[in-house]
Amino acid sequence: MPADGPLVEARGLAKHYKVRGGGLLRAVDGVDLAVRAGETHALVGESGCGKTTLGRLILRLVEPTAGSIRFRGEDLLALKPEAMRRMRRHLSVIFQDPYGSLDPRMTVAEIVGEPLRIFGEGTRAERRARVEALLAQVGLTPAHATRHPHEFSGGQRQRIGIARALALAPDLVVCDEPVSALDVSIQAQIINLLQDLQQSHGLTYLFVAHDLSVVRHIADRVAVMYLGRVVEEAPKPALFAAPRHPYTRALLAAVPLPKPGAPPPVPLAGEVPSPLDPPSGCRFRTRCPIAVPRCAEEDPPLRELAPAHRVACHLAEA
Repeated sequence: MPADGPLVEARGLAKHYKVRGGGLLRAVDGVDLAVRAGETHALVGESGCGKTTLGRLILRLVEPTAGSIRFRGEDLLALKPEAMRRMRRHLSVIFQDPYGSLDPRMTVAEIVGEPLRIFGEGTRAERRARVEALLAQVGLTPAHATRHPHEFSGGQRQRIGIARALALAPDLVVCDEPVSALDVSIQAQIINLLQDLQQSHGLTYLFVAHDLSVVRHIADRVAVMYLGRVVEEAPKPALFAAPRHPYTRALLAAVPLPKPGAPPPVPLAGEVPSPLDPPSGCRFRTRCPIAVPRCAEEDPPLRELAPAHRVACHLAEA
């Protein structure tokens, strides 16, 4: 892999599920994505757009229907089970639910130390010391190690999940809506913790979220997904300052402004079409305020309109 190449790169990635009656649910439908080392690359969009599925595809927690995934230039889909198992120490995930993702029967020490035990890292004493160090890094103490998940608050449980995710010193961490289940004040603490850990450990994040205010705080680049596809991708400053796709503009317009007397958010008109039967041409055209007949006839490609700013819209220049 070239020194300036992406850490992880997906090309034409798709996941289709067969449904009763012979149809196909196109959860992810031909996504190109490149995540560079050390950056936070956010995936945003409405519920059901495929962003969580895309994150799990990149980790090979879900096997793709089509496409390719390369990590440090190596084809992940070509790896045999044992080779993929060894690769997994470089890939990790923080789940959305800070309670459901932790085994209630295990102590914190067992939860955080499980990856170390599975991969045979060190002696028992060395693993215990590593667990205590990880707990300290996420703001917990050695005294917490003997407790069980039900004895902690939501924010503390997410800290435990983060410690577990970092146990094997991974390169890529998929953060699957890691703060959406937490109170707003706790969200800020966890976001700050993730940023501190990224700097101290040299981590790369693929950050799945629907809250654009969180994305604005943590992301370096943002990819906007709609109905299984990326419709816009850009560096964070460019995307928030000058969004080119009508869907991105609608998402930004719906973000509440923290100002007294500010107008209420503008809801996006219409319902999301079914991924079982997506519209012809541009998938957003049934909700788009500027759609023209061409939008129903031609599927717009994701094309670069400015440096590192890609948009899938026939009318993006307008």
